Amino acid sequence: MNPLLVCVVIFAVVAVLTWAVTARRGSSAWLDRLWSILPIVYAWVFAGAAGLGDARLNLLAVLATAWGVRLTFNYARKGGFRRGAEDYRWGTVRQKLTPAQWVVFHALFISVYQQALLLLLILPAWTAYEHRTPLGVLDWILAAIFMLLLVGEGTADGQQWRFQQRKHAAATAGKPLTEGFISTGLFRYSRHPNLFCEILMWWVFYAIGAAAVGPLLSWTIIGTVLLTAQSFGSTVMAESLSGAKYPAYAAYRARTSRLVPWPPRA
Repeated sequence: MNPLLVCVVIFAVVAVLTWAVTARRGSSAWLDRLWSILPIVYAWVFAGAAGLGDARLNLLAVLATAWGVRLTFNYARKGGFRRGAEDYRWGTVRQKLTPAQWVVFHALFISVYQQALLLLLILPAWTAYEHRTPLGVLDWILAAIFMLLLVGEGTADGQQWRFQQRKHAAATAGKPLTEGFISTGLFRYSRHPNLFCEILMWWVFYAIGAAAVGPLLSWTIIGTVLLTAQSFGSTVMAESLSGAKYPAYAAYRARTSRLVPWPPRA
């Protein structure tokens, strides 16, 4: 069967199920729980359709798996799979909308658009499936860059996790930290170093798939472009919340690069 059709069917089934579960329980947690898993499934559908005999498709599937395993681990240690867990940003959006508006937002943006974005991110594998070409030196360089970015994102997430643990312990002991947000380690050079690595990883993933046809421009770039735009939007919301909660965040924002790691301004 056509692997793209298989992935579309999986997308449709998951979109309906996540909508139904959320409509019943009132939580959008299942989308977040599937975010790191579905791209792995999609990538291996394409690799499997080629009988696991195409090196480029296998490489893309392995990279997607490495990305998903790391993200799943990070999400799990933050309690994302606990009953009732939900990304705080969904709660913020829900509070700003009327019940009717939330129903529409949940159906169109969360259940459909977000799920579609996950499939679009993997579509460079469709290019690779349609144009079977051997891997070259550039592909292996790109794969190495992908893994370097994966390590960078994992490092940033680890630093953030350890900070949150210290913050919680200090609050429990009645001695809250001076700053309620992390500004050390990689976060000294970028306010969102993990997101910077995340965005670049998907650009690299796209490039490996697009390289199958030579020119590095293909319609399958749409998923990467949409993710980049959405990531910028999510930083605006996150920083708005941090700025309202922590007075010192304005100074941190003034001296620290938003995404691209850069020496802090004096």
